[in-house]
Amino acid sequence: MTGHTASSALLEAMQEAGVSYIFANFGSDHPALVEAIAAAAATGTKLPEVVTCPYEMVALSAAQGYAQVSGEAQAVIVHVDCGTQSLAGAIHNVARARVPVLIFAGLSPATQEGEAFGSRNEFIHWLQDVPDQRGIVRQYVKYDHEIRAAANTRQIVHRSFQIAGSDPRGPVYLVAAREVLCAEAPPVVIDPAEWRPVAASPLPDDAVTMLAERLASAHRPVIVTSYLGRNTDAVGELTRLCQRLGIGVLESAPGYVNYPHHDALYQGNYWNQPVQNPALAEADVVLVIDSDIPWVPAMNRPAETAAVFHIDVDPLKPTMPLWYIKARASFAADSLTALRQLNARLDGLSIDEETVRRRRDHYGRRHAERATRLALAEKPDSAVITPEYLTACVRAQIDDDTIVLNEGITNYHTIFDHLGRSEPGTMFTSGGSSLGWNGGAAIGARLAAPDRTVVSMTGDGSYMFSVPSTVHWMARRYKTPFLQIVFNNRGWKAPKFSTLAVHPDGHASRADDIGVSFDPPADYSGIAAAAGGAFARKIERPGEVEDAIAAGLRAVREEGRAAVLDVWLPTL
Repeated sequence: MTGHTASSALLEAMQEAGVSYIFANFGSDHPALVEAIAAAAATGTKLPEVVTCPYEMVALSAAQGYAQVSGEAQAVIVHVDCGTQSLAGAIHNVARARVPVLIFAGLSPATQEGEAFGSRNEFIHWLQDVPDQRGIVRQYVKYDHEIRAAANTRQIVHRSFQIAGSDPRGPVYLVAAREVLCAEAPPVVIDPAEWRPVAASPLPDDAVTMLAERLASAHRPVIVTSYLGRNTDAVGELTRLCQRLGIGVLESAPGYVNYPHHDALYQGNYWNQPVQNPALAEADVVLVIDSDIPWVPAMNRPAETAAVFHIDVDPLKPTMPLWYIKARASFAADSLTALRQLNARLDGLSIDEETVRRRRDHYGRRHAERATRLALAEKPDSAVITPEYLTACVRAQIDDDTIVLNEGITNYHTIFDHLGRSEPGTMFTSGGSSLGWNGGAAIGARLAAPDRTVVSMTGDGSYMFSVPSTVHWMARRYKTPFLQIVFNNRGWKAPKFSTLAVHPDGHASRADDIGVSFDPPADYSGIAAAAGGAFARKIERPGEVEDAIAAGLRAVREEGRAAVLDVWLPTL
């Protein structure tokens, strides 16, 4: 193999597409890629930086974290079917969160008697040859394809990024056999401007007028959102709309900062709490914008008389087999574009300012009552560390620019409530339901924003799912320190909640052990110290919390090393 190969074209196309990092776990299918990377280094050819990832799920979580913070798609390279399967639940997360990423995996060589350069020469090449490798991830990706000819590798890569970056955004998956990766590929000149994502879709003109009028004339209008904040500019437009008309804002299972929590129109967030939200119940007009699950109908829903309208880039959710909301009208539109249209249309409407004032006063009272309840919940308990107190202590020691990753699971809402973030782009969740995202995502977030503090707040179950030995080895190797706070309640609380919600008086409600306990727990902070030299501390008493957080942040900011605080909460 000499000269410019398909592997060279693959890597150069990633560079042209704006990839900064390739999160890689190389194998026997990648010799041509490894050679192309070495050749580029020897000749001064610019390529994305390779980040070695000892576990593939962490690699994809890191690519997700980078893209969530920066908005820029990254690349992941894994090894044949085995590496693809080791992406594990991270492929679910990027799919559900609509995060653009290119995943590339090799295939076992297609020849076995030396018919082509790169032919099979290891026993594993037979073991790793499966009938449909792409089928492993097909229901999670927007596009999958096999590169069959070296000559059009560059075009296929650019097409893949174009698909990944077009709404609804998401992951794409490419594969190629070793012989193709080794084959000569004539250089092709590409203009990246010709491969941009599809332009954002606006609302139809008549829909803009109808929605503006309905929101302006409603008695109790409410907007429900979950991931509008993935585009930070949309938060400002939503704030402008709501403040202008006095509209209350609710977040349902939020993945981002969608609306400033300090604003008096903010009415809180809900997840799986088995209660009816009063603001949703009393709303006469509900605009759902960027939300996959705006409410859980069996527990919490708008009134039957409420007029529901829906804006989303993916309003039909075809990848969710059972999904519907009773919307009077749904529109496939980009949220930022739609909000700009609505705000512009309001300039031409006659708005009853007295109606707006009454709305603001109503929602302002509700907002103040909520703030009082939250403050009361934060009061320290002399005997135990509560999640509310712990979160409030974190809030007191971070600034508005800090990036927080929330994988608190049964404490999702506690972290959102008591951190009270208001700056767009400062709070993220995985967007899916596969656990273990927080560790790799913290590495990606630090690579995307090297000058910002990153705090990962995770349950003990999520911490173990995150493969902490890999995460903290990578954090030291690539100088991406972050503070990781483990909400340690010695087990999986979520399955217990789920069981009690269905069988509140069943045998499990009276059982001492239902298979979800981690007691005695592992030494969570010790794992990080052993794998990556992290600052490690276990905290068991309320009086230790503030000093421990301060020490952890010093380790991250001044010493350049990760810190893990293992905080013991009340048991399950």
